[in-house]
Amino acid sequence: MNAETVIAEYQSSLRAFLLSRMRNPSEVDDILQDVLIKTFQNLHSLKSEDKIKPWLFQIARNAMMDHYRSKSRDASVSQDDLWYDEPNEAAVHAFEGCVEAFLFALPSEAGDLLREVDLHGVSQKEYAERLGISYSTLKSRVQASRKQLRQLFDQCCDIAFAAEGSVLDYTRNSPGCDRC
Repeated sequence: MNAETVIAEYQSSLRAFLLSRMRNPSEVDDILQDVLIKTFQNLHSLKSEDKIKPWLFQIARNAMMDHYRSKSRDASVSQDDLWYDEPNEAAVHAFEGCVEAFLFALPSEAGDLLREVDLHGVSQKEYAERLGISYSTLKSRVQASRKQLRQLFDQCCDIAFAAEGSVLDYTRNSPGCDRC
């Protein structure tokens, strides 16, 4: 396990994770730097390569908590400091343009289903009737299709979400991804 390789692979995911939980991007950069330093210093102690990702995200969570603990000693932490809820409008708009390409990458049945239900606003009950299947069957298909779509997103992009689920920002993590 090479620290440079691990950092190159997970840095954007860690940044997106921190951005989704913190308001101040400059503090995110400081915490990310701490996480990367700890990675360099302690990667040799990790016994299994399968545990790299959870280990890195635990370091990030701990670093974030340490940051807020030290900050609370100096001054009180406001609710505004805890969440970064202002989306990067340009990135979100660019990401919205990618959704259609990802839907076309799904099997046609799954892509058509999500286009109708999620993009065109057709109710699941109405769409189930149109297809002649039960509502519960359609609900299962919608969930499975959304899961497939999320897997495609995760292969290409690191996405930072706000607490309510909206997209805050994204970065492409795969140079070979041509959907976005």
